[in-house]
Amino acid sequence: MHEYGDFPGAGDAEESEPVGGDEPRTTFPRSGAVGDMLFAYGTLQFAPVLEALLGRVPRSRLGVARGRRVAALPGRAYPGLVPAAGRIAAGLLLEGLTRAEWEILDRFEDAEYDLRPIRLVLPPDGDEPGGTDVVPAYVWTAATTGADWRPEAFARANLADYAQRCEHWRASGMPSDGW
Repeated sequence: MHEYGDFPGAGDAEESEPVGGDEPRTTFPRSGAVGDMLFAYGTLQFAPVLEALLGRVPRSRLGVARGRRVAALPGRAYPGLVPAAGRIAAGLLLEGLTRAEWEILDRFEDAEYDLRPIRLVLPPDGDEPGGTDVVPAYVWTAATTGADWRPEAFARANLADYAQRCEHWRASGMPSDGW
């Protein structure tokens, strides 16, 4: 497990949950050295998307972020992680990401995401003990809908097309203006 200060640029913030209604302002530099783990709560939880973007599926384990929700975004198939008192956001802790993979993910993620440290609760997983860890996550900074994003609905209605679009984006040189 990593301690908060293990991440370059992590600053002094300790909590990922909103404090006094304010979202922490500390962010990781995008494409910076933030370690090899990422909390994935949306489309990056799906093996076909990871395979299309990274050419592999990193090892992962379950994680939960308290004080957050996975919000549906207006007109988009993918979600955003936002503060939400009393809520939890479930996802996967992706492990073993390389610098090159971070660069791909940074190019892929919209400008409305900030890469920020969040505290995860990790259940025991095989030989891995449970506990908490602070890891980076792409946190949404723009408007959301009032609805939660549903991974099952995404998988049923959008996953195949979305993974294909990811493959095309990567094959076309990963343009920064999206697909």
